[in-house]
Amino acid sequence: MQACMRHIEFLDTEIADVERVIARYALGCSDARRLMSVPGVNVICAATFRPPSATSGGFAPPASWSATSAWTPRSASPAARRPRAAGSAKRGAGTVRWALVEAAASVIGQPGPMHAYYQRLRARRGHQIAVVAGARKLAVLFWCLLTRQQQYAHQQPSPTAKKLRLLEIRGGAPTLKGQRTGTFATREKMRAAERALALQAEASYVRMVRDWQAASPKKPGASVTPERA
Repeated sequence: MQACMRHIEFLDTEIADVERVIARYALGCSDARRLMSVPGVNVICAATFRPPSATSGGFAPPASWSATSAWTPRSASPAARRPRAAGSAKRGAGTVRWALVEAAASVIGQPGPMHAYYQRLRARRGHQIAVVAGARKLAVLFWCLLTRQQQYAHQQPSPTAKKLRLLEIRGGAPTLKGQRTGTFATREKMRAAERALALQAEASYVRMVRDWQAASPKKPGASVTPERA
């Protein structure tokens, strides 16, 4: 048993060293910090996700990027006039897909537009398909953040600051344990206010989708004649 405990301690030390390297990389990488502004995206996803090399015209379009880095919708009958969707084609690195799915499973649990998108799709297609679709949308969102060099518009500043602070401590920065800061109550109020703003953004997304669906004309079925339609 003591030999097993020494082996576990050795592995914990090695894991801590790797996490310290990842934390220092994320702190020094502006793109990683930009991706971590999305609620639910941790340092592992931000460090695993690698943008494609920029060409002379900039980054690739979001559709081709999501197709090469994660998934793209796959058709079961390409020769048909209106092909039927048959899942998704897996392309790119498996580690990127894994990181995106893990991040999407966390992002959809946070209030905001992504949560509303997941709820809308889950009602029609189920949980698993909604999570995979959320991962693909997350890849497109990453493309927008990196190409526009912007932070996430619906981020919650307090959790983002907490993520960065934990990275600093993991990277070797001294902690403030035992020091009186007097900001705990203020931070709790800020988090409550930011969560209310995130819920408001989610409600805005739901209302936008409802208005879009009500305004879009419904297409008649194949057996409906123009007169009856």
